[in-house]
Order: sequence, then structure tokens, then C-alpha cells
Amino acid sequence: THFTFLGQLIILFLIQIGGLGIMTISSAFAIMLGQKLSLKSENMMQSVVGESNKVNMINLIKNIVIVTIIFEFLGVLQMYPTFHKLYPNLKAIYFSIFHSVSAFCNAGFCLYEDSLVGFHANFNINFIITFLIIIGGIGFPVIADLAKNIFKKRTIKRLSLHTKIVISATFFLIILGMIGFYIAEYNNEMKDFSFSERIYTSYFQSVTTRTAGFNTIDNANLAKRSSFLSIILMFIGASPGSTGGGIKTTAFVVVFVSVFAMFRGNRDVNIFKRRVSDEIIRRVMALVAISIS
Repeated sequence: THFTFLGQLIILFLIQIGGLGIMTISSAFAIMLGQKLSLKSENMMQSVVGESNKVNMINLIKNIVIVTIIFEFLGVLQMYPTFHKLYPNLKAIYFSIFHSVSAFCNAGFCLYEDSLVGFHANFNINFIITFLIIIGGIGFPVIADLAKNIFKKRTIKRLSLHTKIVISATFFLIILGMIGFYIAEYNNEMKDFSFSERIYTSYFQSVTTRTAGFNTIDNANLAKRSSFLSIILMFIGASPGSTGGGIKTTAFVVVFVSVFAMFRGNRDVNIFKRRVSDEIIRRVMALVAISIS
């Protein structure tokens, strides 16, 4: 709120660059300048966006940009009616663009001093912001896989293992966080809220904590159990190839399933009837150990 309009535009530009990924942008510039990407750069790029197979880099970058523009544009269209009730036409458009980009890129930057506290009872803002956060947080490979199966009318069984893990983990964490915040803040920050407002706020807090940073209740007044839940969700974060951070949902699932298999006395770790290699488990455990450190 203290930045000039130009300052806000610079912030918005940097959020968009960060969302697309430094590697994606740098590779795009290299291609535009006519430079051929080295095999090492391609492998690095693929690891950044979560692709395991050999892909056409130009098509990959083009698809990432197209997907980003489509979802951010949809966010603008949906949020505009709400902001138009509060501001003149141009300002409403600007507020819609800023918050759509910030949400999809999981940045959490807001044009209000108290973030989105004033919209805690607004279904449209709650739904659209969280929708963009989730889409930006599941990663481009998952979006591409879902789109491919939807357009080709395949069954859910044809989805990749990566997509199944990400979707399942995302759904599980949202529900778990939602229940946790609902119970923890029922008689605290949400004590004067109606039932629907409690549902909106619990859901919003569960989604935004993992990967974004918006808030519809005052985080400074959260109960200690809510703060602890927030720490866990922030630590897990988003998914590979997404606009969010954290150890990633896939790492969380591998650790969870590995521990569960150990307690059951199973030598193999299986997810959706697929065996997880010992190499992947070691890499995930190393990642988690470094993150904890």
C-alpha cells in the first residue's frame, strides 16, 4: 500500500517472472536469441518443470506461458465484478489483474494493508483466489496431464503416477488443514463468524498457508496450535514444477508411505500399485533432512 503505481507494477512484473520460473524465462530468451540449449540446460529445465521425458523445449515453454495466461485471465474475469462494486472501472481491472497474478504465482502479495481480511465472507474472492493458488501450486506437468486426459476423454486410470500423487496429496492436505483450522480457531479468530464464514476462512487458510501467503484472518492472533499447523503446511509446500515452494507434496507422500510401510513390516514402498525405488526414497529423505536442518 506504500508503493507508487510504478512500484506496484515492478512488483507485479517480478512476481510473474518468478511464477514462470527463472529457468523458463532464461531458456526462452536463449531460444529467442537463436542460441541452442545444451543438453545440460535442457535436463536442468526439465527437472525444474518436473518433466522426466525428452520434450521439445520451445513447445514446453510456449505451453507454460499459454497455461499461465489462460488461468490468470480467467481469474481477472471472475474477480472483476467484485472489485467493480468497490472501485471505478480501470482500478477494478488493475486490482483484478494484480491479485490474479499474485494468486496464480503463489506470491501472496496484496494491495490491502490487512491482506484479504475484508473479504473473509466473500465467496467469489475466497473461491477464485484459492482456485488460482491450487492450480499454480500443482505444477505445469499435472495441468498438462489433466488437460490431455480430459480432451482425449481418457479415464482417471490413464493419469500419470505423478499426477495421481499430487492430486491426492493436495486434496488430503487441504481437507486436513481445513479441519485443523476450523477446530483451532472456532472460538478464537472465528468466534464471531457464521458457519459459512468459518468454512470459507478455514478452507482459505488451509490453501494459502502451504504455498501463497494471503490471509482472511489476522495471522498474528492465531492460536498456537494453528501456528504449528501452519508451520507443517508451509514446510510441505506445493508440488514439483509449480509456482510454490516447500519440500513438495510428492516428497511428503513418499516419506509418509515409506514410514507406513516400515511400521507394517513391508520391504517395498508402493504408491498406487507402483513400487517406489530405493534411490528415490534416499533422495527424498536427503531433501527432507536438509530442509529440516
